[in-house]
Amino acid sequence: MKDYLKANQKRWDELTLEHKDSSFYDLDGFRAGKDRLRSIELSELGDVSGKTLLHLQCHFGLDTLAWARRGAIVAGVDFSPEAISLAKALSQELDIPAEFYCTDIYALPEILSGQFDIVFTSYGVLHGLPDLQKWAELIAHYLKPGGIFYIVEDHPSFRTFREKPDGTLQAVRSYFYAEEPQRIEWTSSYATEGEGTKGVSYIWDHSMGEILNSLISAGLQIEFLHEFPYAARAKFSFMEQGEDGWWRLPSPNHKAVPFLFSLQALKPGP
Repeated sequence: MKDYLKANQKRWDELTLEHKDSSFYDLDGFRAGKDRLRSIELSELGDVSGKTLLHLQCHFGLDTLAWARRGAIVAGVDFSPEAISLAKALSQELDIPAEFYCTDIYALPEILSGQFDIVFTSYGVLHGLPDLQKWAELIAHYLKPGGIFYIVEDHPSFRTFREKPDGTLQAVRSYFYAEEPQRIEWTSSYATEGEGTKGVSYIWDHSMGEILNSLISAGLQIEFLHEFPYAARAKFSFMEQGEDGWWRLPSPNHKAVPFLFSLQALKPGP
């Protein structure tokens, strides 16, 4: 397991160096005040002003800093030293108060104490985790009584599909978790449009049932689960971007596959 996570950490160090200059992350736009947050999390998480927020798997912290711009008291966590180094530099450069911690999230209690009003994570994070039950217990550990966990993430259903040469989709991957991860040989980065370096990483797929049950088993109460027929980027070459910025399958099949889900859970308390 350590070898898998070490390979993933190396890959994300490489990706940080690529992503900081990519149009996808648009760091210059963020410096100028452009908001990185999307309509789903903004509408569902709502006003965060004055609330403490822990961002798990924060990459180099743009969304963490975006929540801070909206008034949250933030801390971000990622296992990539390159990512956390850049996050800290941006926090200082832009004079946005934030704390950042470089660690495997499972080891976070060794270096971070306290509890938060909100634990947040988003977009492409779960398949990097080998153990969802331990993840859910970590979330419960860091939530104050009455605090909420919020996630907006790739839907596990669409991840079973691969694009065929004829432009159709075929289910070729398992929907369910396997302890042995899948080895992925990357020829490009999702944020650099084929311009990135090659690399290897390891992923674990998690079903919706596993996601829900891990949180419930950790003592959290599910408040809502929403599913969306669009994605934050083109998951298949024939997807089309709408005026709202979201990517969908071409009509008339644009609602055939869920690409994202959002979930909010509550830690019971006063």
